[in-house]
Amino acid sequence: MDEKKRILELRKILEEYSIAYYVYDDPTVPDQEYDRLLDELIHLEQKHPEMYDANSPSQRIIGSVLDGFEKVTHTSLMLSLSDIFNLDEIRAFCSRIEESVTDAEYVVECKYDGLAMSLTYDNGEFIRAVTRGDGTVGEDVSNNIRTIPSIPMHIPTQQHVEVRGEVYMPKQSFEKLNAKQKAAHKKPFANPRNAAAGSIRQLDSRICASRKLDAYWYYFQNAQDFGILTQEEALEKMHELHFRVNPIRKVCKNADEIWAFIQEIGEKRESLPYEIDGMVIKLNSLTDSSRLGTTVKVPRYAIAYKFPAQQVQTRLLDIQLSVGRTGKITPNAVLEPVRVAGTTVQAATLHNEDMILHKDLRIGDIVVIHKAGEIIPEVVRAIPQRRDGTQKPYIFPSTCPVCGSKLVRFEDEAAHYCVNQDCPARVVESMIHFASRDAMDIETLGDKKIEQLHDWGLLNSIEDIYFLKDHREELLNKPHYQAKSVDKLLEQIEASKKQELGVLLFGLGIRQVGKKAAMILANAFGSMDALRQASIDDLIQIKDIGQITAESIVAFFQEEKNIHLIQVLQDQGLCMTQTKKSIQQSRFTNKTCVLTGTLEHYTRNEAKAILVSLGANVSGSVSKKTDYVIYGTAAGSKLTKAQTLGVATMSEDEFLQEVENAQA
Repeated sequence: MDEKKRILELRKILEEYSIAYYVYDDPTVPDQEYDRLLDELIHLEQKHPEMYDANSPSQRIIGSVLDGFEKVTHTSLMLSLSDIFNLDEIRAFCSRIEESVTDAEYVVECKYDGLAMSLTYDNGEFIRAVTRGDGTVGEDVSNNIRTIPSIPMHIPTQQHVEVRGEVYMPKQSFEKLNAKQKAAHKKPFANPRNAAAGSIRQLDSRICASRKLDAYWYYFQNAQDFGILTQEEALEKMHELHFRVNPIRKVCKNADEIWAFIQEIGEKRESLPYEIDGMVIKLNSLTDSSRLGTTVKVPRYAIAYKFPAQQVQTRLLDIQLSVGRTGKITPNAVLEPVRVAGTTVQAATLHNEDMILHKDLRIGDIVVIHKAGEIIPEVVRAIPQRRDGTQKPYIFPSTCPVCGSKLVRFEDEAAHYCVNQDCPARVVESMIHFASRDAMDIETLGDKKIEQLHDWGLLNSIEDIYFLKDHREELLNKPHYQAKSVDKLLEQIEASKKQELGVLLFGLGIRQVGKKAAMILANAFGSMDALRQASIDDLIQIKDIGQITAESIVAFFQEEKNIHLIQVLQDQGLCMTQTKKSIQQSRFTNKTCVLTGTLEHYTRNEAKAILVSLGANVSGSVSKKTDYVIYGTAAGSKLTKAQTLGVATMSEDEFLQEVENAQA
């Protein structure tokens, strides 16, 4: 046979074998036969370089090296989903759908812990794979996607096709990869999602090929071009076109059916060969989904249920203390590394001595841990039955672990404090806080740089930040400090002087004064001088400033070191005043409001700022004292609680109208 014809024949045969094996889980030939034919193809392609085809089965293992990834704008936004956590929130989602959709059906599918991806095909051939990116612009990672055997390079249609789904690393691949990392004395990956994302962004596609990734596809972007009317039909059509579609799904008619299926899959979750962190609920009708549309960030026709935190057991190896910017001492659990909710956990905060005593935690205990909100590791309890006599009760130290000063526990507080203002740990943490985004926002002065400059003796207190300009030449002689980066740092430090009083107060790290309290104080007193002269009685007259906070503020301004600090900052030209914003009278004046759900016209912070400008007190939780709950799409338990308590609710459209009325 003509060698060029044989190349085309081999490509077709090998692709059919791959589809049978990876997509339909129905291998039709032994691995040895597949390998023999692939070797033949590679040999013939080497003889005929003019027959090169990026979509050839050989390219899945040969690969190439790129200089970087091209940015690509998506044809339509790749949206994320709002999260819900319980049956009530599922019912609320279904109720909102059913207000405008009769006989609604829902498709419930697995929510993968992977990397969102979009694939494009034309004339039956794979064209491009693009990451989600920011939802508008992603990166072309086609070279790496070609290395995933289950993704077809040719599909049985000449029509344009775009499908979206998730690339993930199977649990088995993850375990093998981390074993290799450890053998090579490299840091293991924290979880399969990070490993998958890191693999897809490898410039050398051979590395990606070695990681053994896989993918599931769940969204047919242009399903309407094929006359498809439902999500279930779209999934079936994608499968027919040789895309790997997960059979774990169900069409449900109501919230109770959805919940029953979610519970069923939740019980099987750990036995699945891939990580899932929830289930996705989608309206089945594509026509109704299109009519409902999307907000700026999320679709109105779909939502993600997140599984409750997974609990696992591990050993408490030690308890170590850290010192914060206010001198607060935080005990931290050192754990035997264990996987929980998709990541490897080896540390967790224990908050204070009372928590350790309440949970009766002992060094060497077997403990139960979970992730609060699937994010923050938390020690739930010890298991006394597993004690063998080697466990030791933890004695909370009486001195600071950094400077050795005697620790203090203030009345009515659970935490211990190092009150030595010269404690090195406090000094560094206070400067990190001062320069942080929520405080003075000196972007180029990050944690590591502050620690480095402190080690060099250039930063020993907050005021030293504003004298770095005097050390420019010294900085230029330090490794990795170039003129451009040094000048940018000094410019940002100079620009921070314009921040108003509220920001500065928060940056100073006064105990009990958070971001909200700092702004309240700045607006109430208008200047640093006025605040410094305020008594405890003056302070407690201000709404939301209590006795303990007032005492802490007064104590702060009586400290000689703090008096000196403020004077130096004033001499260096920092703003010591606050522009008082006039409050418009409105329906919200002196009312307590709660925001919930996703707003289409504002971010949560923008809406909060508007409410504050209209005289409202914005709270994070609903109670009988709440006056209004303002809700957007995917509003969950807060809206449900408001309805139960009889609290007035207000849609985003109603909120917009009230804002317009107030501004008019």
